[in-house]
Amino acid sequence: MVFAAVPILTVTIEERANRPELHVHAGGQGVWMSRMVASLGVPVTLCVSLGGETGEVLLGRLGGENIDIRSVKRDSGNGWYVHDRRSGERDEIAEDGGDPLTRHDMDELYGLALAEGLRSPVAVLSGSAAPGVVDPDIYRRLAADLGNNGVTVVVDLSGDDLTAVLRGKPAFVKVSHEELINAGRASGDGEDALIEAGRGVLGEGAGAVLISRPDAPSLALFDGRVVTVEPPALEVADHRGAGDSMTAGIASVLARGGAVEEALRTGAAAGALNVTRHGLGTGDAEAIAELIGRVRVEER
Repeated sequence: MVFAAVPILTVTIEERANRPELHVHAGGQGVWMSRMVASLGVPVTLCVSLGGETGEVLLGRLGGENIDIRSVKRDSGNGWYVHDRRSGERDEIAEDGGDPLTRHDMDELYGLALAEGLRSPVAVLSGSAAPGVVDPDIYRRLAADLGNNGVTVVVDLSGDDLTAVLRGKPAFVKVSHEELINAGRASGDGEDALIEAGRGVLGEGAGAVLISRPDAPSLALFDGRVVTVEPPALEVADHRGAGDSMTAGIASVLARGGAVEEALRTGAAAGALNVTRHGLGTGDAEAIAELIGRVRVEER
C-alpha cells in the first residue's frame, strides 16, 4: 500500500515536430512511487483523497495506471502544477499544493489507508506537494498502527512529517542529504556528518536509514552496518523522481520478503534508470534487473 494523501495534477508543455504538445498526468511523490512499484511487477494499492475539478481529472488519469486506486472524496480541490519543457529545461509557469485536508477528510483517509495497509506486507508513506496540507501526526499514527500489526512501514518524508513519523517507529526511512541539512539534523554534507545524522534518525525510532545523495554514493545504516550504495553511472535526462523511484525499488523487494541489501541494490538501480527518462516514476523492469548487478555496496 502506498499512502499519498493529496496527489497533484501535472500539466507539462513540450515540443514535438516544432509544435507545442500538452501532457496531463497524475503526479506527486506517492503516485510516482506506485508507478515504479507496478513496473517492477509488484501489485500496489494507492490510497488518496480527491476533490474539486483537479480531483475529477486525477481520478480519470489514475484509472489509466496499472495501480489499484482507493480514494475518498475530499472537501476541496487537489493541487497542481504547469511546467514548460519546450526549452529542454523545466520552467515553472504556476503551481498550487492544494488546500489542507479537513478533520473529516483526515478521518476518512486514515481509515481507508489503515484497512488497505493491514492487507499489505509493506506500506509506503509519502509526503504531499506542499507543507501544511496534511497534519504530520497522521504519519505517526499510521506508522505505529501498521507496524504494531506486522506491516513493514517504509517512509520517504522530510521536515515535520519525518519528525512525526519517527515516533511511530517505521522499519525503513529514506531521506535525502539536503533534507537532513535543511532540517538541522546534519551539520554538513560530509559523510561523517551525514552518518551521524543517520544514527540520530535510528535513535529516534527508525529500523534502517538510507540517505540519498545526487552526486555521490548513498549512505545506508542497518543491522549495525554503515555502507555506501553506488549506482552505475548513466547520463541524466531529468533528475526529478530518482529518490521516489529508489524508495519504490526498496519497497518492492521488502514486499517480496527480500533482504535489506537486496532492497538497496534494487532501489539504487531503479533510481539510476529513472534519471535517464523524462517520465517520473517510470522504468523498465528488465533494464533495472540488468543494472542491479552493477550497483556497488561497500562497507564504510
